[in-house]
Amino acid sequence: MGQEQPIEHAGDDAGHMRPVAGIAGLTSKGQRRRIITVVVASLATVLLAAGYIVADVAGVAPGLLTADTAELESQAAPLAALPAGAVVAGKAEPNAPIDASKANALLDRFAAADGVGTQYSIAIADQHGSVVAQRNAGIPREPASTLKTLTALAAASSLDMGATFNTETYLNQPSSGAVTVTLKGNGDMLLGKGASDPKHINGRAGLATLAQKTAQGLRQRGIGTVALAYDDTLFGAARAPKDIAQNNPDNVYYTPISSMAVDGGRTWPDGVAPDPDSFEGYPPMSERTAADAAGLFATLLKQQGIAVRGSVAAAATPAGLSPLASVSSATLSEVMAFMMRHSDNTLAEEFGRLVALKAGRENTPQGAVRAVREELERLHIDLAGSTMADSCGLSPGSRVTARTLAAVQAHNLTATGAAAAGEGLSIPGLVGTASDRLDNAGAAGLLRVKTGSLDAVTAMAGNVSRSGGGTLAFAVIVNDPDDIIAAKSDVDSFIGDLAGL
Repeated sequence: MGQEQPIEHAGDDAGHMRPVAGIAGLTSKGQRRRIITVVVASLATVLLAAGYIVADVAGVAPGLLTADTAELESQAAPLAALPAGAVVAGKAEPNAPIDASKANALLDRFAAADGVGTQYSIAIADQHGSVVAQRNAGIPREPASTLKTLTALAAASSLDMGATFNTETYLNQPSSGAVTVTLKGNGDMLLGKGASDPKHINGRAGLATLAQKTAQGLRQRGIGTVALAYDDTLFGAARAPKDIAQNNPDNVYYTPISSMAVDGGRTWPDGVAPDPDSFEGYPPMSERTAADAAGLFATLLKQQGIAVRGSVAAAATPAGLSPLASVSSATLSEVMAFMMRHSDNTLAEEFGRLVALKAGRENTPQGAVRAVREELERLHIDLAGSTMADSCGLSPGSRVTARTLAAVQAHNLTATGAAAAGEGLSIPGLVGTASDRLDNAGAAGLLRVKTGSLDAVTAMAGNVSRSGGGTLAFAVIVNDPDDIIAAKSDVDSFIGDLAGL
């Protein structure tokens, strides 16, 4: 409803009637008639207002007043909380030095632990990146998903992390031939099936909302039937790193990057993740994610009353058109946090590719690796001995030193323009892939980490708020351990003791 306009009355502040300009010679009878008219009108106004208030309260008429019981949104019971570890405030300097003897004692204990074996590298660095204690820190080893920390830092340093991915529709009305709507993806691989959801990262932009907006625009133009195409040209022809399939059984850890996907291409048994932003397990992933999104969009358009003629085809968006409708993803910083906490290989590869496109490098997995390395070298990260087979750490062949991983985390402690690389790290005992990796309750809330796991690899890198003041960065990589389960537990014990240094 529009805003009601005020009713203007001709009268002075004391309530006495006065002649209206331009009307003269009213008789006393006419004056009395006018007074009666005004009084009656005033009473009618009062009665009408009272009636409207009653109707408003009863909910019959629209308004602010109501007698109905307010419906309060119910909230799930809060999860049990762990008490956070204590950090000394005001009693220790932020740059408090790390006791090297205590740090080396931790490393000796780790090296002697059952299960670790001999193929390990480990480093503890202060907040400035200076290594305080290390074992084999300069020997390159397979890092598994800790490699994602390199990609994350390069992306956070070079991309606009406040930007979004916009998924758009374009209307082409040629002088002859079918009217065509083209669905164009611009990188959002976390589209939702339904309405846009501001409460989640995964599903922030919904295809149902895009279909509703598109249908509205078509109806405004008198269009009820269209052909539908989809534009998946953003990442060219090379969508997957070489040999990544070797560590991707049943297609559960990676799907080729594309311009758009619903829920990263995951195909859950019941069709949807219980919680879009926090899930467990690895359902199979579609390998035709953009086509799947376009097929769903066609169905949603039909539900909006728009007929879709023929099959949905892949085609580039015609030049010179403006979007008919669009929906926006979460910010890149939010998507990066989702990627890091879930260790999402596909999104990590996408961030690497975005770095390449920004830098003008080759639009391939190899171009992404080169662009990431160049950006890290610009940040003075020592990459000596490092080899990146991909941007995510899933492909066999990557080698990184613990010194490099610790340097990345030390940079996260002081970065002012690339905070997204650190904000998305998992918190042991609370969120992400390290939610079950808190060995020491006294360190709760003091650790930010990235895990790495393959059949013969357990690794972790992160940064720590020290309970005595100051911070530190660390990295540990174990390859070919004597006992992978025991070695993983040894890593957990090691990081749990770091807060006490």
